[in-house]
Amino acid sequence: MADGINTENEDLQAQIEEIEALSSIYGDEWCVIDEASRIFCIKICSDSEEPKLTACLQIVLPCDYPSTSPPIYQINAAWLRGPERAKLANSLEDLYVEHMGECILYLWVEKVREFLVETSQSAETVDQPGKVNMTAEEDVEDGDNIPDIRTIRVSAKEPHLYADLANDEEVPPIKHGESITDRRSTFQPHLAPVVTPGQVKKVLEELYENKKIASATHNIYAYRIYCEDKQSFLQDCDDDGETAAGGRLLHLLQILDVRNVLVVVSRWYGGILLGPDRFKHINNCARNILVEEGHAASTVRRASEESSSQ
Repeated sequence: MADGINTENEDLQAQIEEIEALSSIYGDEWCVIDEASRIFCIKICSDSEEPKLTACLQIVLPCDYPSTSPPIYQINAAWLRGPERAKLANSLEDLYVEHMGECILYLWVEKVREFLVETSQSAETVDQPGKVNMTAEEDVEDGDNIPDIRTIRVSAKEPHLYADLANDEEVPPIKHGESITDRRSTFQPHLAPVVTPGQVKKVLEELYENKKIASATHNIYAYRIYCEDKQSFLQDCDDDGETAAGGRLLHLLQILDVRNVLVVVSRWYGGILLGPDRFKHINNCARNILVEEGHAASTVRRASEESSSQ
């Protein structure tokens, strides 16, 4: 019994020392997602090679790592799939077997970086980075493919979002809602009132200034802006790698008759596939913050009816 407790304490101490070292080595590239659950991620780049490739390595440390169990990991990269993904996974597993019982994260990070450099040097084998839009839970074999997590993805369908903004255009106030956690995945909604596409871009930029939000596995968003002069809506959405999530979120805004609002739902993947439940959590997060902030048409009508009846 005492041996078990000693091993557990030694594992915890080894984890603490390893995390401190990695944080010191990689600085802003290293991010703590959930310290209590031992969930971390690091953004890895192929340095100055062209094309410059990026991957996000997400790590969950079991309580018996490094003595007994390996880290639970996931590699997020829109361009990485099929044989190349399997090749990288095999390399990481070989490293673990070779150094079983030792702290392995630094070796893993550098192995991924080495793989990125090799891949960027063979650019003809890369399938247009950033243009693949898939999700881990759509195809378990391919893993969770997402684009660069620090790049604000604005839909090419709305080119006006790229227009230069007036210097005096302020960032609308942003509200952050209560998070939902299920099987180590965490979902958190963010909401801002918007009346122009420029404000949508401003809010997204502001959100991505937050290191934790920028490191989310997915930042799904949808917005609806009512154009009085045309009596129509300007609306769009983005999956950020979680296929169909943006469209579902926009559909929710339409059902609730939401106007002049941008909703972003951040998801931090916890290493366990949720299946269709992930869409339920995304929409529940969004619905909750819309109701709390009084943007759902049904909520507005209910308040009006209660006021009239008094």
